[in-house]
Amino acid sequence: MTSEAAADTADQDVFGGVDSHADTLHVAVISDNGGHLADAGFTTTAAGYAAALAFLTAHGNVIAVGVEGTSSYGAGFTRTARSHGHPVVEVNRPDRAEHRRIGKSDPIDAYAAARAALSGRASSAPKDDTVAGIRALHNAARSAVKARTAALNQITHILITAPESIRARYGQLKGTDRTDALARLRPAGDAVHVAVLTALKSLARRVKELTAEHTALTKALDSEVTAHNPGLRAAHGVGPDTAAQLLITAGGNPERMRTEASFAALCGAAPVPASSGRTNRHRLSRGGDRAATAALHRIAMVRMSSDSRTRAYVARQTAAGRTKKEIIRLLKRAVAREMFRCLTTTVTVPGTADLRPLRPLRQSKNITLTAAAHHFGGWPATISTLERGIRRDDDLAHTYRDWLQTA
Repeated sequence: MTSEAAADTADQDVFGGVDSHADTLHVAVISDNGGHLADAGFTTTAAGYAAALAFLTAHGNVIAVGVEGTSSYGAGFTRTARSHGHPVVEVNRPDRAEHRRIGKSDPIDAYAAARAALSGRASSAPKDDTVAGIRALHNAARSAVKARTAALNQITHILITAPESIRARYGQLKGTDRTDALARLRPAGDAVHVAVLTALKSLARRVKELTAEHTALTKALDSEVTAHNPGLRAAHGVGPDTAAQLLITAGGNPERMRTEASFAALCGAAPVPASSGRTNRHRLSRGGDRAATAALHRIAMVRMSSDSRTRAYVARQTAAGRTKKEIIRLLKRAVAREMFRCLTTTVTVPGTADLRPLRPLRQSKNITLTAAAHHFGGWPATISTLERGIRRDDDLAHTYRDWLQTA
């Protein structure tokens, strides 16, 4: 390349696109008018990232780099590119219709990512790494639940076909009673009985170990989530799992979402028209992060059963002729709006230390948990977790304290 050509290359603006995989990534470069300049493959190592960035900058002034999977396979390259001052935007993977139309290969996907960065179709900033620990704990806790459920299902299936003496003894037991009884087994009898009882004992012990593992992971997850965003964790109906999922969906830098409407769309809680003929209605979007949609649904369900304001709202909407499905849609959209506020602004959360004296105060007046729960129309477990600071419900806490002081 001549010195004049090199100078021209240095002066031109270019856009990059990256198709990322576990061991390799493919980088494409296009000019600011969309012309293909070059593409090449690199390894997902520190040396490979450095070589990929050198390849990009060798073709001109890099305006932006579109990366598929900025928080998965492309996370390493994204960190390296941003540390070198290159703007990175997140690119959604091409849909199947586009793949059928133009084909699929690493260069094709890389050039498509570059064009998305050029056109502005991809404009979202990538998530930062501040929620990486929360994501790891959340994934581990969910996998423990899945493995525990699988083990419980295996126990049930084995008992269905087990010899009659085993099925009669353990088939009627439920929940932890069955698990505890099976974990204490001492297999005896003929070969079939010994084999079946050994399998049941192994699975029961696995269930107990996974339960303890999930409890420990949830406790750690709760600490991380509360430290990261105490306002989100303190919101009514938001537990460690739902808070973690919303933080993972939003990322540690939720300011990249410009409006609460964009967050609702990201969570699949944005209403879209579903009208036809004389029917005029809306439904929730089926796009977005389905795990975040499920988190919003759980929050809405908890509030429908235990939050007085939500129950009053449901009663008003029911009286207005709305169906339960329509009411849940409205609630999820409202919850998304509140969660966006918790994610993007600092919400002052009162301390829970003043809740500790509530149990001694209740006991000093000889009021049982059942009586307290009956007075407030709830469950004894709700009052117990509130007293221990496990459950967060500031309105109920203040009302409960006032009631105890005057009882």
